[in-house]
Amino acid sequence: MVTVERSLPRHHHYGFDMFDIFWRAVAIGVGATVLMDIWAIVYAKATGTPPPNWAPVGRWFWHLRDGKVFHDDIGTAAPYEHELALGWIGHYAVGILYGILLVLLTGPGWLAEPTFLPAWIWAIVSVGAGWFLLQPGLGIGWAASKTPNPNKVRFLNLVAHTVFGFGLFATALLIR
Repeated sequence: MVTVERSLPRHHHYGFDMFDIFWRAVAIGVGATVLMDIWAIVYAKATGTPPPNWAPVGRWFWHLRDGKVFHDDIGTAAPYEHELALGWIGHYAVGILYGILLVLLTGPGWLAEPTFLPAWIWAIVSVGAGWFLLQPGLGIGWAASKTPNPNKVRFLNLVAHTVFGFGLFATALLIR
C-alpha cells in the first residue's frame, strides 16, 4: 500500500526547519558583526586612530524612545548612564537584524549553499542605514557630510561593510 504525504516534506526548506533557519540567521549576524569589530580593532591599531566609540550610538538609541531621531550634535543631547552598553547592544542587535533580513531575502537555499555576492550586496546596501539614518541622527550629516573628511568616512564605511558581508558569508559557511 502506498501513502501520499500531504504536508510539505522536510527537504522543502533544504533540510532546515524554521527554528534552525532563525538561529542560523542570528548566528550569521553575530559572526559578521564580530568580524567587523575585529577589523575595526586591527584598523585602529594599524593607523593609530581610535576604535569606534559606541557610546554616542547608545545615546542616540536612548533618545529614540522620546521620538527624537535627528540631532544637531548627539554630544549635546542629554547623556544616559549606560549609553556605552546600549550602543554595543544596539550595534549587535542591528547586526543580527541584518543577518535575519539576509536569510529572509535569500531563503534557505542560500543557507544550504552560501555564496559571497548576495552577502556582499546586502552588506553594501546596509551602509544606507548608517549614511541616511544613523549619521544624520548623530548630527554628522547625511553620509558623514559634516565631518572633516566625509569621503574618507564613506570609504571606510564601505570597507567595514564589505568586511561585514564577508563575515555574513564566512559564518554561513561555518555553520552549514
